[in-house]
Amino acid sequence: MIWPGRPLARLLVLPAIIALSLFVIEPARPVLIAVDVVIALVALIDLATLRGARNFRAERVVGVTASIGEPQRVELWVDNLGRAARVLRIRDDTPENFSADPDEFEVRAPGRSRVELVYNLTPKRRGTYRMRCVYALVSSRLGFWQRNLSVPAESVLRVYPDLRQIERYAVLARRDRLSALGVRRSRRLGADNEFERLRDYSEGDEPRHIDWRASARRSKLTVRAHQINQSQRIIFMIDCGRMMAGDVGDGLTPLDHAFNAMLLLAHVALIRGDEVGLIAFSDRIRAFLPPAGGTRRVSRLAHAVHNIFPEIVEPRLDRAFVELEKRCRKRSLVVLMTNVFDDVEAALASDHLGNLVGKHLPLGVFLRDREIFAMADSPTNDAASFYRAAAAAAVLNWRERTLVALRRRGVLTLDVFPDELTSSVVNQYLQIKARHLL
Repeated sequence: MIWPGRPLARLLVLPAIIALSLFVIEPARPVLIAVDVVIALVALIDLATLRGARNFRAERVVGVTASIGEPQRVELWVDNLGRAARVLRIRDDTPENFSADPDEFEVRAPGRSRVELVYNLTPKRRGTYRMRCVYALVSSRLGFWQRNLSVPAESVLRVYPDLRQIERYAVLARRDRLSALGVRRSRRLGADNEFERLRDYSEGDEPRHIDWRASARRSKLTVRAHQINQSQRIIFMIDCGRMMAGDVGDGLTPLDHAFNAMLLLAHVALIRGDEVGLIAFSDRIRAFLPPAGGTRRVSRLAHAVHNIFPEIVEPRLDRAFVELEKRCRKRSLVVLMTNVFDDVEAALASDHLGNLVGKHLPLGVFLRDREIFAMADSPTNDAASFYRAAAAAAVLNWRERTLVALRRRGVLTLDVFPDELTSSVVNQYLQIKARHLL
């Protein structure tokens, strides 16, 4: 598409002024015609300089993966294949939920040359995105005309949940400053080699394992036999239905916070030798990863959930727990991340989590709504605000009764705000490990 540029618009002001003078000076008509002809000829000649303006090629260098909220360096290479120099205004094919700094360039590309442009791209939403082209606005030699070009440059960028928190955790762990992330040190009961039984001393046993009190009672040397802790399992069951939708700040949903917490807890569990699995569900199973360990496990979890978003559907807890029963028979820590708003949802969560007690160790993580808490604490200046505060307080009281009922059935619970979820769930896991509940 070709359209006039600003220099031509400014030049057309001159014949407009001459045309207005015709009301006063009649002989100015020949001057107006001459000026119009000259401008038209110059404009047509300048239009001809746009020939070959399509002789451009673009190339984009960007990482395949990115983390939500983390600036990503992008390099653009634009080749001018023609002989004439061109003035370009360039804008990349930035996805809607991204921000670019800077978002536009104005450069002069000499003939048969390459121009390098660098900017930072910050993703604001998870998912897989395609950047298909580079947009360029090419000016004619005098700038009277402009042509809009779309130069093909295909790139695929996968935006994962916040992986920077894992790097921060590793750095702070080395410096013994995990309290900066809200992670508390848990006093561990016992050691990695736990007591199993007493047995008679045999040649080759280490003297430090001799139990002298038992040896005195039995009148023979007795040693304490130990067993090495086996790797344990964590199964994340994450609700991707309507109760995990909505904006809770910074463009993030409760589901985003759930995925972020899952990844950091998975990292903490993996470095302790545990195995991690995932069941993401809404009205169907959205993703399943069997429990496993390994250094690449966090990357596989991030890839499995990076393109999953909340759906405005009722979550099917029954299908998710049937999948758990079929796929995961070994005792595990089952972490259900969801929310409850009415008796039906609370009863379903209570029944399914309660049925796991004994076979697994269930942990119900329920995300709070700050608006309800703010409404309950708001001042009551009139009748309307009084009724709103009373209704919010009733909801919170009902919620607390629901959690108490779950605890009575042997279910561990967490009731936290989404932005406080990560540190809370990691602390809960460390307490479980320290108390040998699993």
